[in-house]
Amino acid sequence: MTKSRLYVVLALLLGLLLGFLLFGRSETDTKPEKSNHTHESSTVNKKWTCSMHPQIVKNAPGDCPICGMALIPLEMNSEGLTDVQFTLTKTAEALANIKTVTITGNTTLNPELTLSGKIVVNEDETAIQPAHFNGRLEQLYVTSVGQTVRKGQLVASVYSPELINAQQELITAYKLKESQPELYRAVRGKFKNWMINDTHLKTIEQTGTVISKFNIYAHVSGTVSEINVNEGDHIMDGKSIFKVANLTSVWAEFDAYENQISALQIGQELQVHTKAYPNQKIATTISFIDPILNTNTRTVKVRAVLKNADAMYKPGMFVVGNIITSELSNSSEIFVPASAVLWTGKRSVVYLKTEPNSSVFEMREVILGNKLADQYQVLEGLAIGDDIVVNGTFTVDAAAQLQGKSSMMNRVKTQYKQVEQSKVQRLEGNQVSFKQLTGFKDEVNTILLAYIDVKNALVESDSVLATDKAKVMLKQLMNTSVNDLKSSVLAQEFYNNAEEDLERSLNALIGSKTIEEIRFHFLEVSRATKILVERFGAVQKVFVQFCPMANNNSGGYWLSLDQKIKNPYYGSKMLGCGENDKILE
Repeated sequence: MTKSRLYVVLALLLGLLLGFLLFGRSETDTKPEKSNHTHESSTVNKKWTCSMHPQIVKNAPGDCPICGMALIPLEMNSEGLTDVQFTLTKTAEALANIKTVTITGNTTLNPELTLSGKIVVNEDETAIQPAHFNGRLEQLYVTSVGQTVRKGQLVASVYSPELINAQQELITAYKLKESQPELYRAVRGKFKNWMINDTHLKTIEQTGTVISKFNIYAHVSGTVSEINVNEGDHIMDGKSIFKVANLTSVWAEFDAYENQISALQIGQELQVHTKAYPNQKIATTISFIDPILNTNTRTVKVRAVLKNADAMYKPGMFVVGNIITSELSNSSEIFVPASAVLWTGKRSVVYLKTEPNSSVFEMREVILGNKLADQYQVLEGLAIGDDIVVNGTFTVDAAAQLQGKSSMMNRVKTQYKQVEQSKVQRLEGNQVSFKQLTGFKDEVNTILLAYIDVKNALVESDSVLATDKAKVMLKQLMNTSVNDLKSSVLAQEFYNNAEEDLERSLNALIGSKTIEEIRFHFLEVSRATKILVERFGAVQKVFVQFCPMANNNSGGYWLSLDQKIKNPYYGSKMLGCGENDKILE
């Protein structure tokens, strides 16, 4: 019995030892595997982006392919989505009839530009009917625009005191013709300058009677395009009574936007058709491109001459011109259908489908180039292989707004919070000058003048006025036209980031309650405005001024158009505190 118990005890001990060796070691060995799996999973799910180009998203760290900056970690939610990504259900995607296309890089284009314009009078074929002497217009026989006038036709009757006096001199000189022939020729010669014919002069000489009203006859033929006087008006020698146009040829005049100018040249062929005759097209060539840009519409005039012997084209008609450009796409250029682009006036966005078999969509801001036919050239923001939404774009955008994601009208800032400081450092460290873009100086100057109003309000320590002027400055900033930056992708990128920085600072200033808070945020407004003026230039002399005591003795800059120091950070308390640091021009 004793041996049996001993065997049982030994068997139990042996079983415990084997269990410890097997199960204890197994548990220990599996822990590192679990840890390795966790580390590997976190690495796979991590995304990386560029602080200056948030559209760049990589699965591993590295450098930005656009600017070369080191990529930074991208914050993602529990579902593995960024703040510009969201999901749609399969049902919602089907109901919205969402369609996508993949950018291939070998887009087949019909490189055609479409311009809108109207028929106008050919100014090279116009003439004026002038008044050849001073007087009062007693009767005008040309009464309406569009009336046809023929050479030699009676067009007006004029009472002229000057001619009455001259006729009396002529009658006297005629009587002295034999004794003073030179006087007679001189007096009679004046009437030739007034376009009075010999028949009238002989009648005056022979009858001795003064004519009180003189008729004016047309010396040109054409269609009246403009009447410059009314009956009873005083007319002057050489001034126009009316203008006539020869409508056997007319101009088709179009408006071309800045981003279309590079595709146009004189002599280029185009097809013109009107809404009145949509099925009739006439082939012609560009005869003129205005060298001066209209700063209000940001367009230039493009003109072609049309033959119009049958009077088919009438001034005022709307016309469309189709131009086959010399621009051809290559494998490095990206074109997308116009239906894929949503434009806010300041930003252009498209929506990507991140995976072919998923319902995850992502908003992407893009920079556009020319519009050729029904496609946009994309200068920045997309890459070959991207799958973009081309149908149902507005529905996708609405879904993004409902889910609180970045959308066409709402740029969510959460993704950018971690890179704002990097952007600020990049802006201040970027010493590249864009002063060669002279057209944009006027836009920057408008912002600067609005800034000066804010500064002057703070000099007076008027917090209400400063806030109001900041609102005006913000409005000017939002209305800034960036068309002059289209020629430089780098300049457009720099301004977009500087504009974000200035917009954020102005909003913070506007939301401040006290003069101290306003002045604190004015430091950032001044810094951002100074960067704009430094990089893009000024149309006038700008003084950069500095106060070492501002911002709790950390110092603060501001801009002024006057060399005299007027401190906006202290107002009347220390109005003259500060110094001129440098001058921007």
